[in-house]
Amino acid sequence: MAKLNDNYLKLPGSYLFSTVARKVREYQEAHPDKKVIKLSIGDVTQPLAPAIIESLHAAVDEMGKAETFRGYAPDLGYEFLRDVIAKKDYQERGCNVSADEIFVSDGAKSDAANIQEIFSLDNKIAVGDPVYPVYVDSNVMAGRTGTYDKVKETWSDVIYMPCLAENNFVPEIPKEIPDLIYLCFPNNPTGATIKKAQLQEWVDYANKVGAVIIYDAAYEAYISEEGVPHSIYECEGARTCAIELRSFSKNAGFTGVRLGFTVVPKDLKIDGTPLHGLWARRHGTKYNGAPYIIQRAGEAVYSEAGQAQLKAQVAYYMKNAKYIYNGLKEAGYTVSGGVNAPYVWLRTPGNMTSWEFFDYLLDKANVVGTPGSGFGPSGEHYFRVNAFGSYENTVEAIDRIKAL
Repeated sequence: MAKLNDNYLKLPGSYLFSTVARKVREYQEAHPDKKVIKLSIGDVTQPLAPAIIESLHAAVDEMGKAETFRGYAPDLGYEFLRDVIAKKDYQERGCNVSADEIFVSDGAKSDAANIQEIFSLDNKIAVGDPVYPVYVDSNVMAGRTGTYDKVKETWSDVIYMPCLAENNFVPEIPKEIPDLIYLCFPNNPTGATIKKAQLQEWVDYANKVGAVIIYDAAYEAYISEEGVPHSIYECEGARTCAIELRSFSKNAGFTGVRLGFTVVPKDLKIDGTPLHGLWARRHGTKYNGAPYIIQRAGEAVYSEAGQAQLKAQVAYYMKNAKYIYNGLKEAGYTVSGGVNAPYVWLRTPGNMTSWEFFDYLLDKANVVGTPGSGFGPSGEHYFRVNAFGSYENTVEAIDRIKAL
């Protein structure tokens, strides 16, 4: 008789953004005359840059000719893409990362969930709180998180690192020693960042205790301040303790195109076994590679024209972030983020819970954000607003909130 993976039954409720989408859909069905503006799920709205579109068209034409047709992609990804990633994202920043340490995938979300498969179930994870839900949920599915406390909304075998206003929403090294440490900077959902010296402390700590850092750098393109690292490999010793996740979704608008990559240095070992080989085995067995046309589009991201066009696109979204930040502050909200990240993190007014504020904004202003409690218990009484809408809709949404 077939048996379930009952770890799935331990998951509380549905995925955060699925719940948000359901509530919005129900509201719109009940109020078809209302214009609802969504600043919730981090989905981009600007079209793909011209350089990317041109590359896509050329690659599609290649696929229509026998002499240039491509089938399965190489396990790690095409060399033309891995070479330019290694050069532009790492080597030009002084990071010692080679092309054959880069694994091309369909996005950072998939890799963030899948990377835990190469680690034993005995490993204890540490996560920031609040945190991107995929880190915890994927470990729940694997059976690594223990039992769920419905009152505290925490898992018994997860080490939570509170990210609070008192510590500028930056996690502190935990008292209990973890095996796997999830870090995300610029942070989703809070928009917080750290300086290189602070990140170096994490690298030194991980090397000291034998932990592995899973570093999510999906939003590095939004960093504008000096001294904020774009990669963990800017830190000395990171090659022996860190795996880095990257995405083309937010820096190049690939949320609907799907492309990302993970860096696993060959120096990273556990008990003498290189993790590079394990991830290569997992990658080759369970994944057939991102499509050729998409990888060509990814290559165009690094072209001179692509870089200029995407810099303008990032600036467009950060203009939105500035309007959100300033507008909410003028309205009396306590806000943070929005400087090196496309997210603004705000304290809910009065004693409203995150979901109460969600319902309030949806009903009174027809504006949708994301309840902070969905990212973890320390996110309660907070709310995330993203800058990925059109500028016109962003202005209208914030002006509606200011008018409440």
